[in-house]
Amino acid sequence: MASSSSSGITFKLHPLVIVNISDHYTRLKAQTLHSGESSSCAPPSNGGTAGSAPPAPPRVFGCVIGVQRGRTVEIFNSFELLFDSKTHTLDRAFLEKKQELYKKVFPTFYILGWYSTGSDVEEADMLIHRSLMDINENPIYVLLNPAIIHSQKDLPISIYETELHVIDGNPQLIFVKSSYNIETVEAERISVDHVAHLKPSDGGSAATQLAAHLTGIHSAIKMLNSRVRVLHQYLVAMQRGEIPLDNSLLRQVLSLLRRLPAIESEKFQDEFLMEFNDTLLMTYLAMFTNCTGTMNDVVEKFNIAYDRHSRRGGRTAFI
Repeated sequence: MASSSSSGITFKLHPLVIVNISDHYTRLKAQTLHSGESSSCAPPSNGGTAGSAPPAPPRVFGCVIGVQRGRTVEIFNSFELLFDSKTHTLDRAFLEKKQELYKKVFPTFYILGWYSTGSDVEEADMLIHRSLMDINENPIYVLLNPAIIHSQKDLPISIYETELHVIDGNPQLIFVKSSYNIETVEAERISVDHVAHLKPSDGGSAATQLAAHLTGIHSAIKMLNSRVRVLHQYLVAMQRGEIPLDNSLLRQVLSLLRRLPAIESEKFQDEFLMEFNDTLLMTYLAMFTNCTGTMNDVVEKFNIAYDRHSRRGGRTAFI
């Protein structure tokens, strides 16, 4: 496989595609662990029988859709596909049906290629890739690595193109990796932020969520403070004549400052104190509610102990 693509095409990948592939893999993995098989994932390649070993992690398959404008390909969405274990290809009838349905909802989107999961490209992937060339003459292959690698900083997802290379005198199609950029719109940023702050399924407490939320806010404020400090030092150096004046930058700074609210006004102070008092009031109410709940638990335990003692005919008084 070639190290990188030389086509010069710019790929823009939206987070929704990554979320869809990850969700697809997670669901089928959970189903495989319970039932041992799944109709829309590739069977284990080691030929193991049920009960002889834990089921192999499934490979999921689907199509990626989006638009291509000149040399820029933007991948907006994806949908799942069925894998035919007999022919080791995608279910073509299901693909055409899904394509027709998506075309009604997203008339400007086209099938750009397909996706799967795994640590690396496999030999059988080229068969699937070739089967889609009648829909798109140069499809792309999006591969998600579901393995958790804590030392990895980049996203575990790769985009591959195909190039025709002459190997041993024979022309062959091979996969080549392409670079990509993450592209988001406002709705996707809100959705990703909402998913990131969902309550954990392992029983995480509200305090844990609050601590994580406050930690994120603290990191954001810390970063903002460092950037403001850098900008302030730059302006001071410009004022002292240590660096040449940049009128374009000064206009941008002035425009930014005009967007900030006037925090020294009496109206701002009144609103700030009102918000601060409301926050303190909510905190006190939460503390009172928590104390009342604890007191009710103590009273309930006392009543249970008293009832048990009364049934036994004891003479010891509970105070």
